[in-house]
Parts: sequence; structure tokens; C-alpha cells
Amino acid sequence: MGGMKINPRQMQKAMKQMGIKQTDIPDVVEVIIRTKDKEIVLKGADVACVEMGGTKNYQITGPEIIRPISADGTVSEEPAVEFASSDIDLVMSQTGCDRAKAIEALTAVNGQPAEAILKIMTE
Repeated sequence: MGGMKINPRQMQKAMKQMGIKQTDIPDVVEVIIRTKDKEIVLKGADVACVEMGGTKNYQITGPEIIRPISADGTVSEEPAVEFASSDIDLVMSQTGCDRAKAIEALTAVNGQPAEAILKIMTE
């Protein structure tokens, strides 16, 4: 199938024929996934709901913040922020800053590399 392109309208029609419905969820402020030892928080995430065979699946994309949960079940006040290393490297290469400054800028702009680059360059 290399090089084969599918028309988006044809894809939608095929999905409808298979009983698959996909809808975007507008105005998402934040998504929290909680495990026994951490919270994964996605602020301003893009969320799509895919319904198929009576079940709903959610696809979530966006910058994540990891917040550790202590043994007593409380969330740490100071979140441990994780960004894709490619985003950090991009900010560093475009601005010439060090890793700590790149992470600080990404944190300030909710993980958006282009905005982090602009932030550093306008300081």
C-alpha cells in the first residue's frame, strides 16, 4: 500500500459503513489520568471520541505534566514536568539556550515549542 492516498471523504464514508463514528470534544480544559503513584495531566488537550460496536474510545493529544502522588494519596505540590526530548532539543537549537532554560520556557507556555522559542527570543 506504499504511496496509496485515501480521500478524507472516502475515509469518512468507509468509517460510517463500518459503524464507526468519530467526534471531537470541544473546549477541553484539562484531562487527568490518575494511577496509584502519579497523575498525568494534559492541559488544553485535543480529545476525539471514537464509537464502535457500542464502546467508546478516547484519543487524547497534548503536552503532559506528571504529578507524583505520595503514599498518603496526596498530589505533590510541585509537578514533575515532562516534555518530549525533541521539543526540548528544538527549543535549544533554535535559541541557543541551555536545557534548563528550554524547559522553563516550555513550562511557561504549556509545552508549545514555537511559543517557547518566541518567549526566549523576546526576553
